[in-house]
Amino acid sequence: MKKLLKIIGFILVIIITYITILKLFPKEINRFPFLVLLFITDLYLWNSFKTWRKRQKLVVRSVLAFLYWSPLIMLSILIVSQVLKFEMIADEKASILIKGFIFSAYAAKLLPIMSLILTDLIRGGKLLVNLKHKKTKEKLSGTPISRNLFLRQIGLVSGGLLFSGLIVGMIKWVYDFKIHHHSIRFPNLPNGFKGFRIVQVSDLHLGSWYEKKDLDNAIDSINKMNPHVIFFTGDLVNYKTDEAYKFKKSLSKLRADYGVFAILGNHDYGDYKRWPTPKDKENNLTDLFDFYRNIGWKLLKNNYATIEREGGKITIIGVENWGAIARFPQYGDIEKAIKGVEKADFKILLSHDPSYWEKVISSNYTDIDLTLSGHTHGFQFGVESKVIKWSPAQYVYKYWAGLYSKESDNGNIQYLYVNRGLGTIGYPGRVGILPEITLIELNS
Repeated sequence: MKKLLKIIGFILVIIITYITILKLFPKEINRFPFLVLLFITDLYLWNSFKTWRKRQKLVVRSVLAFLYWSPLIMLSILIVSQVLKFEMIADEKASILIKGFIFSAYAAKLLPIMSLILTDLIRGGKLLVNLKHKKTKEKLSGTPISRNLFLRQIGLVSGGLLFSGLIVGMIKWVYDFKIHHHSIRFPNLPNGFKGFRIVQVSDLHLGSWYEKKDLDNAIDSINKMNPHVIFFTGDLVNYKTDEAYKFKKSLSKLRADYGVFAILGNHDYGDYKRWPTPKDKENNLTDLFDFYRNIGWKLLKNNYATIEREGGKITIIGVENWGAIARFPQYGDIEKAIKGVEKADFKILLSHDPSYWEKVISSNYTDIDLTLSGHTHGFQFGVESKVIKWSPAQYVYKYWAGLYSKESDNGNIQYLYVNRGLGTIGYPGRVGILPEITLIELNS
């Protein structure tokens, strides 16, 4: 009876809270089911070690309860502060780390929850089998289920290890920049471009950086490479242009013989933020264009630029974002971008999302020699070694990190390079897939 009353009370609280939010903040009601789901899964896992908790001292139980429920409490506070348009955490670094802690906690909880669901399914299956064979309740309760206990323990241990790794990824590996150096040979490379050094940077996501010095370190590393040209392949910010303003001086320090060329990524358009009016969103994008001009980067928006060197020419084509997944915008227009340079001797394409190369370029525009992309971040999580290259990204993107090639019907070999990104989005850290600066050397 006590359990039934608790369940009824819980349902009533949910209904009352839902109605209250619907009346006061109708635009925010879509967040409510998400919080309820998190609470239910948290409660499910919390109750799974109820017997063990009861054996502990009051102090231990209190500390454990605080640590366990703090991610949900923090998340609720953050959502409420956003709804009320009140800045709860003024310190930017603390805000980013708290969000990272919340993400890490729930990512880690997934593993024990999955193992718990599996053990409950096994237990339910055994219960049905035993009921079918008319076994008594006493016999059932006295039967040890060592496999279930093992699965639960595996879930808890793996969850703990994942949480530890994610925390280290936020503190240590998030700015552990790795330089990937590739030399690519092209039989049609124009005279004067042998040994031409390209540095590619992608996905800065400046709204996730809380230390200017880390970005300065990356920029110093790039400048020391003495690149002939620098290409930035999109996602300068997370949600809005003003995230970039405090890094203006740092970004202006990038140096290359032929300058810095940039394109837009899916995050640069302001599509992931609620704007008071359409005009505000439009102004945000205009501000971004102005920002690029002010730092001296040339932004390519479905157009091209030409680099001349020692009598030879290469054409740099930049398209706007184009994603194969429905939630990503498709503003890229290669036909518009190459108008006037269809017969160019050597073409490099900048396309934020590598799926554009997969779906459009590699099959229809085989004269584009090299495409540079980013976007995937390698999911900021995975394993990369001489033997293993794995990330959850590979289940979403065919081309997700590194150098790829494809031979067309006419024998021309096209190359795609997917940069792992320098910044982060969502989870403010890196585990296994380190932030990348790419150095590509062209050879004939």
